[in-house]
Amino acid sequence: MMLLDVVTWLFLTGGAAFSVIGGIGILRMPEFYSRLHGGGITDTLGAALIIFGLMFQTGLTLATVKLAIILFFLFVVSPSSCHALAKSAIMQGLDPVTDKKDG
Repeated sequence: MMLLDVVTWLFLTGGAAFSVIGGIGILRMPEFYSRLHGGGITDTLGAALIIFGLMFQTGLTLATVKLAIILFFLFVVSPSSCHALAKSAIMQGLDPVTDKKDG
């Protein structure tokens, strides 16, 4: 039982750490596309780790099945929404900032 609690806390704290790092990345990145990239990756991983921690804690119950369904939809929807936001920004004329110098 103690090992289960340790594994659960590792997943929960790891997920919380990735979520906080993603929030800091959204605030600190210089432009839209890098913010989208920083937030899109870390929110998926952070939420997935938190859900895995909750799945370990609930055991084999109906709640675990529901968490697995939520995790599946998270893995599908989060990258798709980031892609849709980036495509919409490109279509509206928001160009990415690059390091290329003219001349």
